[in-house]
Amino acid sequence: MNVVSTSPSGTEILCALGIDPVAVSHACDYPPQVAELPSIDFSRIRGESSAERHDRVRTVSAEGAVYRLDVETLRNVEPDLILSQEVCGVCAVDTTLVDEVLGDLDGDPDVVGLHANRLEDLFSCIERVGKAVGREGRAAELVTELRERLAEIETRTENLDRPRVAIFEWLDPLIAAGNWVPELVSIAGGEYELANSGDRTVEVEWERVMKYDPEVLVAAPCGFSTDRTLARREELTARSGWEELSAVRSDRAYVMDGASYLNRWSPRLVEATERLAACCHPEEFDEFADVKALPRGSQRTGQSI
Repeated sequence: MNVVSTSPSGTEILCALGIDPVAVSHACDYPPQVAELPSIDFSRIRGESSAERHDRVRTVSAEGAVYRLDVETLRNVEPDLILSQEVCGVCAVDTTLVDEVLGDLDGDPDVVGLHANRLEDLFSCIERVGKAVGREGRAAELVTELRERLAEIETRTENLDRPRVAIFEWLDPLIAAGNWVPELVSIAGGEYELANSGDRTVEVEWERVMKYDPEVLVAAPCGFSTDRTLARREELTARSGWEELSAVRSDRAYVMDGASYLNRWSPRLVEATERLAACCHPEEFDEFADVKALPRGSQRTGQSI
C-alpha cells in the first residue's frame, strides 16, 4: 500500500505502526529517515522573528491556504491512501486542501482526516490509522504501551506538590499552549490554568502571566527546535518583569523542542509528559532531565539541567 502523509503527526503514527510512507510533508522530520522521502507540499510562510512569521500566517491565511501541494509528486507516488489532518491548516496541509487536488490525480486514493484536541484523541488516531493500513493489532499494542507509561508517571506524581506551570507555543505574540497540553501537565504533576483541556491555544497578555506567576515555565514554540528557540529567547526573556517570575528566580524556566514533543499529536506526547515531569519534579524524574534551562538574563547561554 502506498501511503502519503500530509502532517508530521500522521507520519510519526505511521512509522510507529511499522508503515513506511512513500511521500510526506515538507515539515516531516521524524523518524529521521523520512526527511529523504519526496515532499508533497511547501510552505508560503517566511520571516525571521516570531512576530514576522505570525503576521505572515495571518496574511497568507486571509488569501487562502498556507501551503501549496505538489500535484505532480502526488501523481508520481500513486497513493492508495492519503493521511491528512483536520486540526490546523497553519500547522500542516489539511483535508480541505487535499480534497481540492484529488480530481487532478490519476487514481482514487482513500483520504483519512485525523483530528486531535485531547490526549484521548491521539489514541483514537492511532487506532484509525492502524485500521486504514491493516495494522490493528500493532495499533492496539502501541496504545496500551503509551497508556501504561502515562499511568506510571501519574502514579509517581500523585502525592507530590503541584507547581503552577506555564507553557508557551509562541513567543511574540505570547500564546499559551492548549489542546492536550493541560492534560500532560496534570499527569506530570503540575497545575495549568492558562487553558482548559481540549481548548485551542490562546493568546495571553504578559500582565496575566506576571499575575499567574508560574513556578515552572516552558518555552516550546510550534515547529521550533531547542536551538532555534534559544536563538529567539529575547522575545520572552527581555520582557519587563521576566526575572521576577518565580520560575526564573528558582531556575525552573526551560526550553523544550516544540517540534519534537508538545506541538504534534504523536506517540512522542508521552515523552513530552516525561520531560514535563522532570521540569515539575526534577528530584523525582532525574532520568528525563535532558531539557534545557532558559537563561535568567537575555545574554546568557542556556545550560542543561
